[in-house]
Amino acid sequence: MPLDQLAAFMLFVALGTYVQTVTGFAMGMIILGCVAQFELASVTFTSVIISLLMLANGPIALRGNLRHLDLKIMLWSLAGLFPALLLGVFLLNYLSSDFTQVLQGLLGITIIFGGLFIMLKPDPLPSPSSNLNFSIAGAAAGIFGGLFSIAGPPLVYQLYRQPLPLQTIRLCLLAMFLVMNMIRLCVLGLQGQLSLDMLWNGLICIPVVAAFTLIGKYYPPPFSDTTMRRLAFGLLIIIGISLVISA
Repeated sequence: MPLDQLAAFMLFVALGTYVQTVTGFAMGMIILGCVAQFELASVTFTSVIISLLMLANGPIALRGNLRHLDLKIMLWSLAGLFPALLLGVFLLNYLSSDFTQVLQGLLGITIIFGGLFIMLKPDPLPSPSSNLNFSIAGAAAGIFGGLFSIAGPPLVYQLYRQPLPLQTIRLCLLAMFLVMNMIRLCVLGLQGQLSLDMLWNGLICIPVVAAFTLIGKYYPPPFSDTTMRRLAFGLLIIIGISLVISA
């Protein structure tokens, strides 16, 4: 990647890393969206680098905060996610491109209206959802992740509606996305889809990820919990719009 393109790429990495650290998600969509807009690299190339950068963002953000994780929520969510992820990949190989685009458009519309509804009433639920609901959210995330490489929205929607501290929500999302990307990289490695160029560019960006993860960790925006929830669902709406447009 030429130096000017690499500098722009690092700028988008910095933005995505900070937003991911303070909300628990959106790094992938921000970097992919910006890179695609300016045609800096291919989607496949960028998505692999994002997975590599998640390996730096997650541990730094989680360090010293493991006591705030809700392991029960994470385990039930991941229990639904991994089988559904395999199903999503299987469906991708058998569904027609037209049908997949229709599903992507419906997913985007659902995210938009769900995000709008919660933004208007951002208060959390009066009581935590059942374990089954977390597994269903994880399963939806797995299917969408397998079909469209976008696993975040169902889990984000589910967790941000819970009567939990925002720190717990953010850290649980970061931990689950860290686990998912570790598995994704292992699968890509076994398939021979990792190149030295990807690894090199990811390595160059790690200092940027480390720096802006620490900035987001120790200097989050001075917003109230209600505002942060609105911000999270605002980001979901943007993701939904991008899905509809690409579909």
